[in-house]
Amino acid sequence: MSFEIKLSLFEGPFDLLLFFIERDELDIHDIPIFKITNDFVGYIRQLETMNMEVASEFILTAATLMRIKAKMLLPRFEKDEEGNEIDPRQELVQHLLEYKRYKEVLGDLSLLEDVRLQQQNRGNIDTELSKIAAKHQLEYELKDLNLYHLMQSFHKAMQRYEDEQNRPRHTVITYPYTIDQQRTYIKSRVSAQGILQFSDLVEAFPDKIGLIFNFLAILDLLQLNEIGLEIGDGFNNFRIVPYSDTQHLTPTAHGSES
Repeated sequence: MSFEIKLSLFEGPFDLLLFFIERDELDIHDIPIFKITNDFVGYIRQLETMNMEVASEFILTAATLMRIKAKMLLPRFEKDEEGNEIDPRQELVQHLLEYKRYKEVLGDLSLLEDVRLQQQNRGNIDTELSKIAAKHQLEYELKDLNLYHLMQSFHKAMQRYEDEQNRPRHTVITYPYTIDQQRTYIKSRVSAQGILQFSDLVEAFPDKIGLIFNFLAILDLLQLNEIGLEIGDGFNNFRIVPYSDTQHLTPTAHGSES
């Protein structure tokens, strides 16, 4: 049997994101996606080190943040019908603003619930419920239960159990890569060799996931001005070199700057 532990502080991924935004006094309309993604993934890793099962919505949100981060690293941006660039964070910001509005209303609803619970029910509620049940030919009193009704309840419980067993389940596969590890690996290879062919990097990590993580790590290092690129020989090949303030993407065959 499995059981669920619900953290009292963060009831969902948006609740966690709002916590980071309020804690660091960030502008919700201009979220620093790099920082908030690292904070969010770090929280999930803390749960994993505590052997706590991470809810699927947290994993989905982490993947969404990584996708937005990758889009912002790429030089191309999507445009709307009017030709304006679409901010990859726009949809996330809209969801956060909507969640924040609902969360602010919950406090007022909770107060109304407390007031209602302190009120006494009318004395004739049992009589009224009995009349409503009789009008619709339903039995209200539990003492009127018989074997037929018990079998019906048992059948419904078994049906719920079968539905639960047949419910689709998501399997999360952990790959032996992280962006931080691949950044460190690439920088160490460049520092040791001076030049690292992208084709050599593909040979070292030939699987699809390894290629994706290495490509994202390269984009991240370029964004941080920690490496440079040179166009190499062959189809879709380039060289990774140490960063230089005067460096551009240059074809190595003829040495001319582009």
